[in-house]
Amino acid sequence: MPHTGIVGGGSESSSVAAMTVPTRDDFLLDPDVVFLNHGSFGATPKVVFDEYQRLQLAMERNPVEWLGRRADDLMAAARADVAAYVGAAADDLVFFPNPTTAINMVAKSLHLAPGDEIVTTDHEYGAMDRTWRKLTAEAGATYVRVPIPVPVTTATDFVERVWSAVTARTRVLFLSHLTSATALAFPVHELCRRARAAGILAIVDGAHVPAHIPLDLRTLDCDIYTGALHKWMCAPKGCSFLWARPDVQPMLQPLVVSWGWESDHPGPSQFVDHHEWQGTRDLAPFLAASAAVRFVTSHDWAAVQTEGHHRTLRARARIDELTGLGALSPDATPDHQWIGQLASIRLPADTDVVALKARLFDEYRIEVPVHRWNDIPLLRISCTAHTTDHDVDALVVALRSELR
Repeated sequence: MPHTGIVGGGSESSSVAAMTVPTRDDFLLDPDVVFLNHGSFGATPKVVFDEYQRLQLAMERNPVEWLGRRADDLMAAARADVAAYVGAAADDLVFFPNPTTAINMVAKSLHLAPGDEIVTTDHEYGAMDRTWRKLTAEAGATYVRVPIPVPVTTATDFVERVWSAVTARTRVLFLSHLTSATALAFPVHELCRRARAAGILAIVDGAHVPAHIPLDLRTLDCDIYTGALHKWMCAPKGCSFLWARPDVQPMLQPLVVSWGWESDHPGPSQFVDHHEWQGTRDLAPFLAASAAVRFVTSHDWAAVQTEGHHRTLRARARIDELTGLGALSPDATPDHQWIGQLASIRLPADTDVVALKARLFDEYRIEVPVHRWNDIPLLRISCTAHTTDHDVDALVVALRSELR
């Protein structure tokens, strides 16, 4: 069974209850930095980083054996571990260094035509907006960004707003499962179901999802899904995956054509053959994903998620009280939970986000993103295994001084 990591869920067995919860001592983070930006690049636990370095050293002992004779089997084992975690078949999943690269492969495989439409929201990740704008402009297609006003209200309202933009020309529905700028978990299941029923390609950017909020690809009716493993899963940097439904895999063309194309030694999945081998590169981040899965599953990760969720909500409430501004969403509505362990919090309209971010780090040693989305100043906080109440306290004290 995949590990869905249901926020607020209890232990599934007595053995889970005996598991420990990781602490900051399990990570390599600088003790002099208040690290509240796990959402950008994650943080790798010591044991996972040790395995990552062990794999690199093993390769250097005989690079020809490692890359020439063992790589296929090693990568297959790592893919199997990740696939089991997210509820997928190993041969329907391939590794990419990041979701941006993965989605670029998909987008460039579509061969968009004049009049085609890509429907999305105005909450999408900046790199993806740029990718779709470039490709649609070159093809004479249209990139339709549906405004989702904040505060969000219900899942039903979200679904109907997005679906109202779909037309007979819509070729792709592209959605974040959990947004980067606004840190909102979107209710994507119903939209994916509708898209599939209408013959529209459903692509989900789940960069922030694995080991953060529930994910079971067997229950999500999308065609393509990508997730980062170096964020909330705590794998080494440069480790992500792309999953594709078997019937859409033949249309996906590799970004790099290499030995897997017209393979002399084809494996059980042409999809994997075409995309996995891109020439000589460091495979250790992908192989260490197995250690990241072990780290998460050998600890009481449900407790990590539950406490991270509640700490995030407490932090948001304290900062909202400080600023007098409202939240971008409720914690949950009767039909959906909008917040996981990540929240974007409003700041006063005149906030200089560049200066504030710099001062928080330079003066207080607090690592936290501060940015503008749709001209709204936002601070985004991440709370996970290494986060403490002291970290949140330090941020609130600093903001009280800086926003005064």
